[in-house]
Amino acid sequence: MEPSFFVVQTLNGLASASALFIAACGLTIIFGVTRIVNFAHGSFYMLGAYFAVLLADRLLGIHYGPLMFWVAVLLAALGAGVLGAVMELTLLRRIYKAPELFQLLATFGVVLIVQDAVVWLFGPQDLLGPRAPGLTGAVDILGHRFPVYELMLVFAGPVVLAAIWLLFNRTRFGILVRAATHDREMLAALGVNQAVLFTAAVFLGCALAGLAGALEIARKPATPHMDVNIIAEAFVVTVIGGMGSVPGAFLAAVLIGVLQAFGILVFPKITLVLVFLVMAVVLVVRPWGLLGRPEPQLRGEPAMMLPLAPWSRTASLWALAGVAALVAFPLIADAFALKLVIEVMVFALFAMSLNLLLGLGGVISFGHAAWFGLGAYGAALAVRHLGAPMELALLLAPLTAGAVAALAGAFIVRLSGVYLAMLTLAVAQVVYAVAFQWVEVTGGDNGLIGIWPSDWASGRLAYYYLTLMLAGAGIALLIRVSFSPFGYALRAARDSALRAETVGINVRRQRWAAFTLAGAAAGLAGGLYVFSKGNIDPGALAIPTSVDALAMALLGGVQTITGPILGAAALHLMKDFVMPLTDYWRVLLGLVIIGFVLVFPGGVVGTLRGLAARRGGEASR
Repeated sequence: MEPSFFVVQTLNGLASASALFIAACGLTIIFGVTRIVNFAHGSFYMLGAYFAVLLADRLLGIHYGPLMFWVAVLLAALGAGVLGAVMELTLLRRIYKAPELFQLLATFGVVLIVQDAVVWLFGPQDLLGPRAPGLTGAVDILGHRFPVYELMLVFAGPVVLAAIWLLFNRTRFGILVRAATHDREMLAALGVNQAVLFTAAVFLGCALAGLAGALEIARKPATPHMDVNIIAEAFVVTVIGGMGSVPGAFLAAVLIGVLQAFGILVFPKITLVLVFLVMAVVLVVRPWGLLGRPEPQLRGEPAMMLPLAPWSRTASLWALAGVAALVAFPLIADAFALKLVIEVMVFALFAMSLNLLLGLGGVISFGHAAWFGLGAYGAALAVRHLGAPMELALLLAPLTAGAVAALAGAFIVRLSGVYLAMLTLAVAQVVYAVAFQWVEVTGGDNGLIGIWPSDWASGRLAYYYLTLMLAGAGIALLIRVSFSPFGYALRAARDSALRAETVGINVRRQRWAAFTLAGAAAGLAGGLYVFSKGNIDPGALAIPTSVDALAMALLGGVQTITGPILGAAALHLMKDFVMPLTDYWRVLLGLVIIGFVLVFPGGVVGTLRGLAARRGGEASR
């Protein structure tokens, strides 16, 4: 290829990098000041795009000219910033002291609400924005035509970086933001009003997200799903650069943009997973990102990880009563109810496997769907390509997921906090890309169909009891592990890794073993899932499946053993009974999730247990 082609392709990469940096810069600022992992950041990017399309059409209709287009872009960014400040005042301010995972869940609720709000306000169709007046042509660069607007975007990123640098180094607000990034407690001790600072930081971060979305309308349509597309890449850029480092985010965005520009030429299929591969490599080599600093455990974990109550005789009686009720349930249930309870049992095992990491180990995973999906695909591929019976396939499901979890976990447990969580997400996205693109083996996005149980278990009743037996055995094993010496060692490492190491506990080995066991248990859940459905597709490996697992564990209560079972039942039943009520079910589900976070900060079971303990203490006095 000609050298001029490489120059033009590099410019393409830099144009994409600028837009990505502007979005990731806002996410970096919000995390640096508030320490909130804002999953709703992509929603403000989407809102900025929709606002810009609406405003640009109106303003250009009044007077067609470059000024009106850029006024629309700036107003859209300000609108996104104002809505971000409203979110901070009404929601985030109430949960600053909550564990980060609860903050993540609350912002995911905002994502659901905004998705339906956008569809209701602007319609489900894509909206094409106007071309930027004065920037509609192309220029000749070394014999190649290059769009003027793309060339403008190449410079937009450095301009925003320079503006942020001046803001942070030449203004009192910027100095306070930098101070909050380094030591918020000391800043509070000096008398700085943190509430105002946090609101301003969230406003600025969301305005930058809106600006990034608004700048895209001249080359891409505004779509109701563009929030999900950008948030994953923005998180990756933020983590690669180093959480809280704006220059790091710029460096990471340039790296990702250029690699994608050339990667699509060399190996087109790699673009789906390239950003996550880069993140995985960077975190393995430099665990805190390119320009980041070592982070302690996520703030709030000690408050979240309360001591687990001993497994009492009362708990055993309740467990036996629950098993007896499930055994007798088919006597009064119809086919739909049996199907529903099968799914609840499968996802209860899935949530319990995640809670082994969260509740006992303090290990946060954003990619637990990888092991669930690997178990499902392991079983399905054994049936489809090896002709294996269901019994053998169900055995291969946890073995496959556990083996891959053991391999990946050896690298993952070297990290901590949000960096560990993001590496699990990277692994999950790599597995998702393989399943999505290896069409000859996995069926691609069509998945695999016709994966049915053996003849003796083909009836709904027989498969119900098979699921009850295997899922129940998996849950019982996880409960037994929780109260074994291994479980207590995990708790010790969770509460204080340094003290655990001092008394001879190999923290990394304990967490690696827990990661492997949790992956195998999730794989068993995936194997049961594929035979209950008869098919599997890459959606089982996608980010929403991991978010569902987190939601189930958190709603039930990660400081409890059986809470995730109730959380799985609650979330699954909500999806089955709330979704059919309206086309805008995401709003209802989002409001329910936010309500749970605000009303039950310790999860349903955890909060009720805490209330019972307080009443018992008052009675004893």
